[in-house]
Amino acid sequence: MTRSTTVLVIGGGATGVGIARDLALRGVDVTLAERGGLASGTSGRSHGLLHSGARYAEADPTGARECIEENRILRSIAGDCIRDTGGLFVQLADDDPDYFERKRAACEELGIDTELLDATAARDLVPDLSGAVERAFRVPDAVIYPSRLVAANAADAADHGASIHPNAPLESVTVADGRVTSAHLGGTVSETIEADFLVNAAGAWAGEVAAMAGLDVEMAPSRGVMVAVDYDRVGPVLNRCRDPDDGDIVVPHERQAVLGTTSVPASDPDDYEQADWEVETCIEECAAMLPPVADAEIERTWWGVRPLYAPDEAESERRGISRGFFRLDHAEDGVANAVSVVGGKLTTYRQMAEATTDLVCDRLGVATDCTTAEEPLPGADDPGTLDEFVARFDGQGPTDSDVVASD
Repeated sequence: MTRSTTVLVIGGGATGVGIARDLALRGVDVTLAERGGLASGTSGRSHGLLHSGARYAEADPTGARECIEENRILRSIAGDCIRDTGGLFVQLADDDPDYFERKRAACEELGIDTELLDATAARDLVPDLSGAVERAFRVPDAVIYPSRLVAANAADAADHGASIHPNAPLESVTVADGRVTSAHLGGTVSETIEADFLVNAAGAWAGEVAAMAGLDVEMAPSRGVMVAVDYDRVGPVLNRCRDPDDGDIVVPHERQAVLGTTSVPASDPDDYEQADWEVETCIEECAAMLPPVADAEIERTWWGVRPLYAPDEAESERRGISRGFFRLDHAEDGVANAVSVVGGKLTTYRQMAEATTDLVCDRLGVATDCTTAEEPLPGADDPGTLDEFVARFDGQGPTDSDVVASD
């Protein structure tokens, strides 16, 4: 069976559904296909941190600026997809005080609000902080529940005419005369889709999708572990104020703390080692900031794979690869109606979607402006409705399985 669509989006994580929503709101006929449930890839296997940008402020000001801009937008449109916890960057006795000052100054320069706290004030906020904490500063970090965020975007896209297909893996792509002409979907769809434009938003799997169209997208994915422990006294997100390293973030959930993460090269995003040392390192390093997590019961562990794009750094350790995003226009590669969007962060998914949709609309001759920064997500202020969306799109990921009631 064959049917037609104007745009076919491959990938049902935050960026893919963000693109589908943006296109649908602009009146474009769009079909989205995800090989598993929505958010079953990187989006639903993250640590769930809504970045303020402070983590990148001194090393990647462009990425940091993107984060704080999107942080503010998501707070206004995403409701109970977000938990506003605030965040702290804490300096321990062994940490470089000059790094602390550089980071705080960079935040101020970028318009990321900070508040300097001495050790006593920091422990007033988080009583179980380590005695080695010398000072801290507040930033507007928060927590994202990605299952809700992705499902709400999908629901809004569907409400505006998009066709959303979880559990519909891409099986093949046909290219003729320098254009994608069709793609075959399996699973719940089992149809050939004729499309005027193909968007590859498959994250860490973007290389495999591109290859089906004879294109080369060189991904350099890295894996990272998250460890959820039974501990409900964190309050704000905790960040170790040092160069990014293993085990330097603690993300509060309702009764758990999520400890993260590691960065280890992964040659195959479907087949990688899940090493005990990663779990042990995360616990040990996070306990340096928050000692009680060392003895807290482990509730669950999961790994995610970052969709890093770095064609010149595939053999590197990958922690230093930019977390910015890249929009790859494949017209430059001989396929006129295809684009890939790679890299980026969960925090900046909407901006990635807007940039990609702008390109697609330009090629299609659609002049309608983007409105996703102003239009609230459906069900945003009703957790029950959001969780119904999660169930509807088979969207439960491990990041927020302790919070989202999708059964």
